[in-house]
Amino acid sequence: MINVIGIGPNRENITLSALEALKNADVVIGYKKYIESVEDLLEGKKIIKKGMGDEIARGELAISKSFEGKNVALISSGDPGVFGMANLMFQLIGKYDDIEINVYPGVSAVNYSASLLGAPLHDFCAISLSDILTPIGEIEKKIEYAAKANFIIVIYNPISKTRKEPFRKFKKILLEVKGSDTLIGIVDSSQKSVKTKIVTLDKLDEDEINMSTTLIVGNSLSYVENDYLITSRGYVVKSSIHPLANEFYNNYLNGETATGSNKDCEYYPCHNDLQCCDFCFCPFYPCGDSSTGGKWIKSKKVWSCEDCSWIHEKSTVKCIKNSLKDILKEVDDLKSNKKELLKLRRACILK
Repeated sequence: MINVIGIGPNRENITLSALEALKNADVVIGYKKYIESVEDLLEGKKIIKKGMGDEIARGELAISKSFEGKNVALISSGDPGVFGMANLMFQLIGKYDDIEINVYPGVSAVNYSASLLGAPLHDFCAISLSDILTPIGEIEKKIEYAAKANFIIVIYNPISKTRKEPFRKFKKILLEVKGSDTLIGIVDSSQKSVKTKIVTLDKLDEDEINMSTTLIVGNSLSYVENDYLITSRGYVVKSSIHPLANEFYNNYLNGETATGSNKDCEYYPCHNDLQCCDFCFCPFYPCGDSSTGGKWIKSKKVWSCEDCSWIHEKSTVKCIKNSLKDILKEVDDLKSNKKELLKLRRACILK
């Protein structure tokens, strides 16, 4: 029996199933750093420590010990199925008959890092920048298309003393596809005290990154609030329709509202010069999503659009109008079709 066990990011985050599997093991095999982190749990067991880079040797040794009738624990940091030992073991056992193997998942670096940064994950992908086994061209293509698809991108193995080029290509691609103001969450687990930081892409310094760092790249809906990195999922914030908004959308549906820059309005410009005034009252209000600049006035629990000018950009107005006619047939649809409206908002932000 071979149990491939994920021990999580540290001693405090190991799962109950992993603890039970370790308890039942006769032999424990693993990278020496991982073994040392749980050594107090391994009393009375045969312990075999291996160096980094000996993954195949560790796997073959686990198979050999299992043929001796031993209950083998092969340990991996984080989750063994995420850039861990599970993939290798299932590849190796194709050579043999009658091997029983179980995988015990652990808390992965992406989950651990996300919990320290706030709530940055929505639809995401994880990419390793290690080009030891993967061609650099493949890594570049993954980064490019993940960025274009607006995924949250989790980066493993970002840099080492001898492997800096993949990180530099990663940063270059993101600058070209997403822009310098893209938010990056940094979690450095190289020391006993884990350090976190949130920066924009242009401030991402390779000298602050190491092999024990996990990076979480925000998407177009990610924002920072109270020092947390957050990505909105688009939940509906219920609210009544303001009387002025009710009047505006009655006029809008009758084709009686201004288009473009309404310089005859006594409040023009309420945001910036040459703004589009087609949606004087935002059809998504309140979106409850700070990614475009809105925020809660906390003492009053009122959503403020004061710092959001996105709705007044020409490209935004064009995108919204292309689909709004299919969602908004009457003013009450601002409430009854709020989910569809917020999906339209997301689509236009991405576009």
